[in-house]
Amino acid sequence: MQYGCQSMVGKIKSIIIKHPENAFISQKNLDEKWKAYNYVSCPDYEKSLEEYKTFEEIIKANVENVNYLPKDDNTGLDSIYTHDTCKITSKGAIMFTVGKELRRGESGATKNFLKSLGVPILGEITGEGTMEGGDVVWLDEKTIAVGRGYRTNYEGIRQLREMTKDIVDEFIVVELPHGDGPDECLHLMSVISMVDKDLAVVYSKFMPVSFRDKLIERGIELIEVYDEEYANLGSNVLALAPRLCVMPAGNPKTKEKLEKAGARVFEYGGNDISFKGTGGPTCLTLPVTRL
Repeated sequence: MQYGCQSMVGKIKSIIIKHPENAFISQKNLDEKWKAYNYVSCPDYEKSLEEYKTFEEIIKANVENVNYLPKDDNTGLDSIYTHDTCKITSKGAIMFTVGKELRRGESGATKNFLKSLGVPILGEITGEGTMEGGDVVWLDEKTIAVGRGYRTNYEGIRQLREMTKDIVDEFIVVELPHGDGPDECLHLMSVISMVDKDLAVVYSKFMPVSFRDKLIERGIELIEVYDEEYANLGSNVLALAPRLCVMPAGNPKTKEKLEKAGARVFEYGGNDISFKGTGGPTCLTLPVTRL
């Protein structure tokens, strides 16, 4: 298999997703575990399947190779959000020790699946280091921004910097705010979604001035998300290709701004698969190859 994904916007050729049948399992399982996973409320299993069908159809219509992570007893509800366990570089996958303890079994499951696809493992975040994929944003193939927050710590960042030193020219550490506290999911990708090399959807209220200035200096146009749409994951936009986007339904102002910027936008109803678990379309996908 081809692999390499040092971009957030190149056309996705190969991707990994996980069906709710293999993550949520059943309504009984959701009823028993949603509080432990700190979901907003309990997802409805049947509605989750309906929502995912629409999301899956969008992905399959626009991505040549769609791979499905299988059910794994070492993983839980959050394993539907396949993005967080690793990043796949031109030299192979870097596996992460995620910050949320209930998710610690996911990296091993993803690692085994990647190996079965023929994707080599470049390295792993180990020891005291923690890191989640939602905190790692490629601004271009040689520039990486990493959010330091409650899910990704300095030791994890140090290890990632060392592992990427031969393939990255600029390594940017972005200090994330406290937000709603350590139990909530606030990633760097909660406040920025690249949709083209010179276009990003952002929630500037949670963005350090230094990082926002750097984006502007790089010539990146910023589409600002309003508070009410940020709360509905409006800043979580997946680029399937440059200016070809997927976002949760219910964010009309952000969608309109994207379309005015020349983007084509697909929407899916994400109340049960996205909003309740705080994981938008970027979270639901692990791109393996971008062109």
